[in-house]
Amino acid sequence: MAKTDRDWKSRADKLKARLKKLEKRLATALNPASPAPSGKKAANKPAAISPLAPAAFPALPVIAGAEFAAIAAGVRYAGRSDVMLVRLAPGTALAGAFTRSSTRAACILDCQAKLRAKVPAGAGAAIVVNSGNANAFTGAAGQEAVDAVTGAVATALGVPASRVFSSSTGVIGEPLPFKRITAKVPELAATLAEGGIELAARAIMTTDTFPKGASAEFEAEGGLIRIAGIAKGSGMIAPDMGTMLVYIFTDAKIAPAKLQKLVSRQLDASFNAITVDSDTSTSDALIVAATGQSAAAEITSLGSRAGRAFDAALGAVMLDLARQVVRDGEGASKFVEVRVTGAETAADAHRVAMAVANSPLVKTAIAGEDANWGRVVMAVGKSGAKADRDRLRISFGDMVLAENGWRVPDYDEEKASAYMEAQELVIGVDLGLGTAAKTVYTCDLTHRYIDINADYRS
Repeated sequence: MAKTDRDWKSRADKLKARLKKLEKRLATALNPASPAPSGKKAANKPAAISPLAPAAFPALPVIAGAEFAAIAAGVRYAGRSDVMLVRLAPGTALAGAFTRSSTRAACILDCQAKLRAKVPAGAGAAIVVNSGNANAFTGAAGQEAVDAVTGAVATALGVPASRVFSSSTGVIGEPLPFKRITAKVPELAATLAEGGIELAARAIMTTDTFPKGASAEFEAEGGLIRIAGIAKGSGMIAPDMGTMLVYIFTDAKIAPAKLQKLVSRQLDASFNAITVDSDTSTSDALIVAATGQSAAAEITSLGSRAGRAFDAALGAVMLDLARQVVRDGEGASKFVEVRVTGAETAADAHRVAMAVANSPLVKTAIAGEDANWGRVVMAVGKSGAKADRDRLRISFGDMVLAENGWRVPDYDEEKASAYMEAQELVIGVDLGLGTAAKTVYTCDLTHRYIDINADYRS
């Protein structure tokens, strides 16, 4: 069959796009400063900051009733802070969410038990976190380490051990050298300060290339309510709680049950809507602390103006931190928003969004700046959600590339390829079957991800 003018133009556009990519890759290869490092030697070098990182750590508001300190204890890393401590004012309300992994770490089990326990009246609280060692899959020694660390903090700060929450992040299966941490607790306690939140954010990093912080504030009856949060996370990121370590502080007055309700409500749109590599950690934890030190009136109703404002502000901080984790995805060079609409059920919208966001074929195409929308079609088909080929619409940004069971008549490979060169991308999938929708956030999959994880323990 003879080729039409449109067929020849399409082939020519594809060849031009491929040539452009080859020229770009050749230029990168010829520049010795550009290639991502690889191998064990590279793994020991300081990681280059993600190209998707914010310009700087944000100026977070001071949260009255929350004090921070960080120190180098030599848990795993040499010459860098790797333990952080937070002291929380008496009467602080706490809420949390944790990984649902069946192999979760001892510190996670301990935190869950403590959040369910009855709180001593007027008791203070504390959070202690180490990086470099996950204290996961370490048997009875894991709980021994948790008890030793939380006990040392309780003694130093004069708070009940039942109100000291610990987290560990890093290598799985190695005993935590907890004596290195307990030896530093007195020094940590002596250096606690309200302005130390950035130091705390840096101390909890593992393969992260930048510290993560976010904040919000709003005027409520009687005064201003402030929220400030920090997070760590770069790899082993997939929804099933939580994802990574997150600590959020507010001076709001609110009962623990109401705070927990808001935290749980905001999870699906934030930390359960991100993925870097589809792997759920053994150690994911989110702890939110409300010190009650604001002059604003107590939030007694979640339906009140103050309750709704606090819900929105907390959600904004959680989403900001979640998106920063994706921006620091191991080896990431592109931030990707996957928007699914027109699903028959919410569950189907979620299945499709995660199938696209987790697909290695989709993610490597994005890394290669290849407008391969066929891989998105593939991901929809494998998701297990209800879908109809002839109702499906695929778009990149505002460009519709395929619909009604076929690519659009005016499909332009060159324009689609040019769009893929952007650092921030939107992939749209409209199933055309209903009204349910879901948005998730992911990143591309580059060779740098292999470099980091192949030599993680080196």
